[in-house]
Amino acid sequence: MIAHLKGVLAATGIDHAVIDVGGVGYLVGASAKTLAAIGPIGEAATLFTEMLVSEDSIRLVGFARPDERDAFVMLTGVQGVGARVALAILSVLDPADLVRAVAAQDKAMVARANGVGPKLAERIVRELKDKVGGVIPGTVTPVAAASGAASDAVSALLNLGFRPAEANAAVGAAEEELGAGASLDALVRLALRKAAK
Repeated sequence: MIAHLKGVLAATGIDHAVIDVGGVGYLVGASAKTLAAIGPIGEAATLFTEMLVSEDSIRLVGFARPDERDAFVMLTGVQGVGARVALAILSVLDPADLVRAVAAQDKAMVARANGVGPKLAERIVRELKDKVGGVIPGTVTPVAAASGAASDAVSALLNLGFRPAEANAAVGAAEEELGAGASLDALVRLALRKAAK
């Protein structure tokens, strides 16, 4: 599986980017927010990716931040939500806004996305309510602004079976307490204690 691409942004379209990695151009589907965040054509770019494999195709979907990728995976786990709908939702809501909408059961907020009607929006907020669990709206710290250690700490918690929103919240709280220069080991230990409370 391809977890991320680091190269030069060669081109962008309405719903995709082309990242040149060592002379190979990878076509990567992306949300409007990701396309706006990755920078100008010709500059270095990194996209966190999710590989989608079906009977007739293999596609990459890219995200500017790991928490966007986590939100995409969470959304596509809902019945009736494919990659296109998940990207449409992430084009209008960042992951923290999505968590707030789900926690508040605000289906109108989710229905702002193209291709998401009231019934699908209701199903999304209902099915994801357990996945965002006890996260209080406003407490999710996006991994985007996080240091490499914080991003690695979130990944460690995800590997231990934590939900994306839980991992982000615990690591965000740990980093806030320890400061931006905290080591990976210290972040993971404190995040586990915070998640256990």
